[in-house]
Amino acid sequence: MSSNTDSDRLIFAEFVALLAMMMSLAALSIDAVLPALTIIGGELGVEYENTNQLIISFLFLGMSGGQIFYGPLSDAAGRKPAIYIGFIIFISGTLLSLFAHCFTLMLAGRALQGLGAASPRVVSIAIVRDRYEGQKMAQVMSFIMTFFIIIPILAPALGQLILSVSGWRSIFGLFLFLAFFSLIWFSLRLPETLEKEKRIPFSPVRIISSVREILNTRQSFAYTIISGLIFGSFLGYLNSSQQILQIQYGLGDKFPLYFGILAIAFGTATLMNSKLVTFFSMKNLILRAMQAFVILSGVFLVFSLAQNGHPPFLSFMLYLIPLFFTIGILFGNLNALAMEPLDHIAGIGASTIGSLSTFTALAIGTVIGQSYDGTILPLISGFLLLGTTALVIIQLVDRKR
Repeated sequence: MSSNTDSDRLIFAEFVALLAMMMSLAALSIDAVLPALTIIGGELGVEYENTNQLIISFLFLGMSGGQIFYGPLSDAAGRKPAIYIGFIIFISGTLLSLFAHCFTLMLAGRALQGLGAASPRVVSIAIVRDRYEGQKMAQVMSFIMTFFIIIPILAPALGQLILSVSGWRSIFGLFLFLAFFSLIWFSLRLPETLEKEKRIPFSPVRIISSVREILNTRQSFAYTIISGLIFGSFLGYLNSSQQILQIQYGLGDKFPLYFGILAIAFGTATLMNSKLVTFFSMKNLILRAMQAFVILSGVFLVFSLAQNGHPPFLSFMLYLIPLFFTIGILFGNLNALAMEPLDHIAGIGASTIGSLSTFTALAIGTVIGQSYDGTILPLISGFLLLGTTALVIIQLVDRKR
């Protein structure tokens, strides 16, 4: 725990706002770019519309590698050096994307953005754990999660607004400004929270040992894979959402509005989950949400096939809203169950699980997105296939136990 002098340097509200801003850089970098994908691809010489999706995928590629690295680094060198390294990488990637003259440089910049953004996303949680514990820590994390819910609702609208008054490069200019602002704020106002005597030397062996333990712990491995499957289906939506909503359904400038409505369904479930777990077990919640996920997708796939892959927009929204609600229930609980047997390696275990599940999701989400054919059938089929696979894994884990 930090000293009172350190605590006095940063009041509670400022502490929460600072960490929420730093952790939100990744979400903002994903969602604010969505309305500009077609414009960016057109200017940088992309021939096939689906290729534009890689602007999203490559950011997740960087994040999947960064998550497993920054946790051990912050344990060894301290929280602030790990954050500084992440911001330097993020700013470098943002500059590369901002001035990219070809699609290859854009993707390289996005990968660096993801690699850098993983630092505040991972290390900020460790900073909260350093300064607070118990109910106070839960309170801080709930406030920060509120920002995570708001960002996906507002970010596409922000990106669309910037496009309406300037070019797509101004979106990356915004990322650059926010990164520098956050970095300066962090460096001036937040003291180091990990005392030197509590630091653990950086060791690749320790990372390998963590990966091996997760792979050998049935519950952790199973729920990490399930988390990757569900996150992969969501990433498939994220990759193709701009094409489906803005182009296929012709929403145009209204795309951010409907994207935000779906984000509200996800956020509502995230908030409600904290209450639901006091009445139901996490495993029961996961099972019921997973069953609803599969049933909804199965029924809507049949309906979509009858509509040649282009059902009425209202029916599509009425399907996605409850589906996203189930995903909101699943995300937090799947991660918690994966972490449950790993309390003795909680820090590096969380980093490893995050990295493995993100990498799994990246592969799946990219395949779903690249399969987009002008209809919603690849997306809905992906939801059904991945949900069914996850449900089978849940049943097998429970049966073996």
